[in-house]
Amino acid sequence: MGRAHEVRAASMAKTAAIKSKLYSRFGKELYIAAKSGVPDPEMNLSLKRKIAEAKQNQIPADVIKRAIDKAKGGDDENYDEARYEGFGPGNSTIIVDCLTNNTNRSITDVKTAFNKCHGAKMAGSGAVSFGYESVGLFKFPYEDEEAMLDAMMEADVDVQDVSVEEGIMTVKTTFADFGKAQDAIEKLIPGVKFETCETTMLPNEYVELTDEEDINAYHKLLDLLNEVDDVNKIYTNVRIPSEEE
Repeated sequence: MGRAHEVRAASMAKTAAIKSKLYSRFGKELYIAAKSGVPDPEMNLSLKRKIAEAKQNQIPADVIKRAIDKAKGGDDENYDEARYEGFGPGNSTIIVDCLTNNTNRSITDVKTAFNKCHGAKMAGSGAVSFGYESVGLFKFPYEDEEAMLDAMMEADVDVQDVSVEEGIMTVKTTFADFGKAQDAIEKLIPGVKFETCETTMLPNEYVELTDEEDINAYHKLLDLLNEVDDVNKIYTNVRIPSEEE
């Protein structure tokens, strides 16, 4: 029973850490969106979309409210975007996006995480990101591909791919057309519940990790990066067949 209790406690702690990280990420993004214009979603389209994304990710209302109130209060805290690239175990690649008020701190913390993992090292700007594509990505319950393509065409959205699997539609657009695509989907399907609604970076090719040492090192690297307060998003080209359903 003692061991089972330890496992449950560790699992709960990890879940709490993941939630805390997600809340922190959206808190920063909501604050930035609110500061970029009027801190009112009815008058600030970027803020309105960010609030919708936060709700889709089950961010509590009080977290959303605190971020907007912080912007309303005239807080002068500024965040800079910083991107770091590197190689992970098994010839994998990793991109780390940070929102930070101290770039010296963020690069030091990110570099430390890479240095602590076997087979991982940081790389120069562009050394990894050239193999990725910036896109808008949506996943939601819907099956009519023709109707979706018509809606996207009417909204002048550059659609890269539309597919349906087990009742879930995936729509991939150019990064620049993310907002227009979201509006078109919501107009076509009022009350749509997104499983995914985000801008992201997708690798052009994936690397499969099968060696146990590489897999453990990869997980360690991700855990260390996620512990860095400034880290906002992490993109990788890794697939682990043994962990896929």
